Amino acid sequence: MPTPTKGARLGGSPAHERLMLANLATSLFQHGRIKTTETKARRLRPLAEQLITKAKRGDLAARRRVLTVVRDKDVVYALFDQIAPRYANRNGGYTRIVKVGPRKGDNAPMAVIELVEELQVAEPKANQKTAGRKAAQQDKVEALAPAEETPAARSGDQDAEAPVSASGDTAAAREDSDLATEEGKA
Repeated sequence: MPTPTKGARLGGSPAHERLMLANLATSLFQHGRIKTTETKARRLRPLAEQLITKAKRGDLAARRRVLTVVRDKDVVYALFDQIAPRYANRNGGYTRIVKVGPRKGDNAPMAVIELVEELQVAEPKANQKTAGRKAAQQDKVEALAPAEETPAARSGDQDAEAPVSASGDTAAAREDSDLATEEGKA
């Protein structure tokens, strides 16, 4: 648990606050996002991030530590086997808090706290740059390479469309120019 804050607790006693944060964390891991007050979301964020960090370790001691806070074994299983592996290459910042409008009734400021989605396994930054350059170079090579001839063009069918190269000449025109240069050499 994070260090208790000074001042008024969220619901009364420190024990009630711990239980409330544990329930919020359970709901967050179960649903991926929850809507609550801004104050509760801010207090939940450090706890949720610590639990995900412990789940990334994946050992028995970490699982037992998480079980002291999150009492639902199904949620702990999901945390260790589904949520934590998504953040294997991330060192923190697993949650996001987005402010939404005030609650109708008591005008309390509301927020949505959600798990940040890790869409793909990220490569190291240097490799991403070189991979992007290599892909761009490959595209250039493919664009500049002469197009393959179709079987109709090889058979000499003039009505069939002849492939056009990057310079704009057709395969038939290239064959004629190749023959002319060969005759000139002979």
